[in-house]
This record gives sequence, C-alpha cells and structure tokens, in this order.
Amino acid sequence: MKKKILSVDDSKAVRALVKKAFSNFEIDIIEAPNGVEGLSAASKEIPNLILLDVTMPVMDGVEMLTRLKGDPALKGIPVIMLTAEGGREKVMSIAKLGIRDYIVKPFKEGVLIDKVSRIIDLSKDSRRKTILDPARVLLVEDKPAIVEAVRQGLAGTPWEIMAAGSAYDAIDRFVDREYDLVIISLSFDGDISFEVFKKMKAHNSKVPIVGLVVKTDTDRQHKALQAGFDSIITKPIDQAELETRACRSMGIDTSPRYYLFENGRMRVVAPDVCTQARVIEMRSFMERKVTEAVDSGHTSVLIDGSQVTEMDVNLIKFLIELMNACERIDMNCQILASERLRKECDGFEESKSWKFVDETILAAAE
Repeated sequence: MKKKILSVDDSKAVRALVKKAFSNFEIDIIEAPNGVEGLSAASKEIPNLILLDVTMPVMDGVEMLTRLKGDPALKGIPVIMLTAEGGREKVMSIAKLGIRDYIVKPFKEGVLIDKVSRIIDLSKDSRRKTILDPARVLLVEDKPAIVEAVRQGLAGTPWEIMAAGSAYDAIDRFVDREYDLVIISLSFDGDISFEVFKKMKAHNSKVPIVGLVVKTDTDRQHKALQAGFDSIITKPIDQAELETRACRSMGIDTSPRYYLFENGRMRVVAPDVCTQARVIEMRSFMERKVTEAVDSGHTSVLIDGSQVTEMDVNLIKFLIELMNACERIDMNCQILASERLRKECDGFEESKSWKFVDETILAAAE
C-alpha cells in the first residue's frame, strides 16, 4: 500500500516542490493550503507524515498542530514543520508539542527527502521503477515470429521476457512466478485470451495485463478494453509504441533513458533512432529535469546526440527549446552531435550557428 504525505502550506510553489521531490517514490501526496483544510484532510486520509508550514492564513501551523495533538485519532501522526529562517526560534518553542523535525525554507529536494526518510520508509522497494530497473514480462503468444518481434522491441530494456505458447502454459507460469507485466495475444481461438485474462486477474489483480491484437481488429480491441485490459498494443508491432505502452502500464519512469546526472552536470541523451514519439517523451520531462538539475546544484548541461542516425525533425525544435531554457537560467550548455544531427542543424536558422563540442576534447576534460 502506498504511503501518504500530507503537505499543508499556503504556497503553491512549496506544495509543488514537495510533490516533485517524491515523484519517483510510491508516495501519495495530499495537499492543503491552510490548517483548516489540513485538519480535514488528516482526518479523512490518516497520512503517514504531515509537512506543516508555520505561517498560513485561516489557521496557522501552530494551531493545527495543537489540534492534531489533541485528537486521539491523529496525535500519533509524525509532523515536520516548515519555517522561514526567522521562524526557527518559534519552531523550537513549539517543539514541546510533539514535532519530529523541522526544515528551514528555502530548501532543496535532497534535504526534504533525507528528513522524511528518517521517519517513513523510502527504501528502494518503495521507489518508482525506472526504465533502467529489471522487470519480468510474461508474453502469451503462439506465433514465434511475434514472440521474436516483441523481444526485439524490448531489447533496449533490462527486462526478462518469458514466452508461453498456450493458455495452460501461461496460467501455470503466472501462478509459479511473479511478473511485472503480462502481454496476451488476442488472436487465440474463441475466448481463450479472455479466459486467461480472468484467471490471471483472479489470482493477482495487481499485475497489469496488455492485449496484443491486429490493428484492424477494432472489435477485439474494444472487447479487451471493456473486459479490463490495461492497454492495447497493435500488430504489426511498432517497437517504440510497444515499449512506451509497456512502461505506462507498469507505471515505469522512462526519464533516466534520456536524462542522466553525472560529474556536476546533466547529460541529455538522444537515442540513435529519434522518432517523433521519442522526442515527445523527451520533451515531457524537460521542465522537471532542468528544475531538478538546478535544485541539485548542477551547473551545466551536455546534450549528447552523438548516437543519432535517424531522427524526426522535431528533435531540432526540442533542442532549441532546451537550449533556450538553459540560457534563461544561465546554465552552460554544450552539444555533442553525430554527423546526421549536425547536417540537420544546418537547416534551421536558430541552430545553424551552434558550436559543437568535440568528443575527444570532452573525454580529455573528463
């Protein structure tokens, strides 16, 4: 079961920072802008921890804390107070009411995570899985060519793909081992695929199950979604779509594929085959990752396009956005580019004057 953190603060920016800090953990963040709504949320949700601002309108943190400790159902919930530098003495004076810790504003995500981890479990098991983590996938498909296509489509992940060629084999395998994802072909005769689905869900309803079906068979697609399949992957298999839907079904964070933090900088990696879907995915993480880089004290960005061999034109537009974002916050940005990417950059007014860093010089500097 997910742990819950109640964030009570009149600042939307602070509540957003708290939410972002725990985005890679299996943590539900509940928000309230003042003590009155905070008390209501605490009574309804019974969180594992409350992050409580001292100074707020309607009802401040001191009054809310006093009422919390006076309620037998809520007094056991640990509280971390948030305060401005000038309010540190005030926090110390109310520590006798029963707070577990305090954090001085402004604070970085790392400080918040460290303080919270001392009170509730933020172990790796509770961290949101990423594309770099191992996973076990059960593929229920009787056609070897499709099995191979799925294996190739997921070859860029560290996942273990187990294939079952029949309904009986699939159910036996599912019962015997734990899986993170099941992909079931909907091309089996009759309703065999749906019977397998029902038996698997009856055994373990938490494992996401995706249907694999011919693109033109809209009736089966609709029937599968109505039955409760988590998603649909169509044949012929688009490798990028296969991986993306599999990740979404498992709730996997794919940002580490593109954004790495190393040696005081953020490296943004463009894949060798940079399709429109990949560019859209990269862009979806950009704002959060740039903010994360700044919060973590990183001072520069390296755009690594050295492996790009095929690309959608939107990659250049994304790089322009990223360069502009870095420029606005005075963050140094360098580009490492393949020949293909360099040629494409020449075709845009905004990018044709870019200076590319040489890989050998970069390696020597490291």
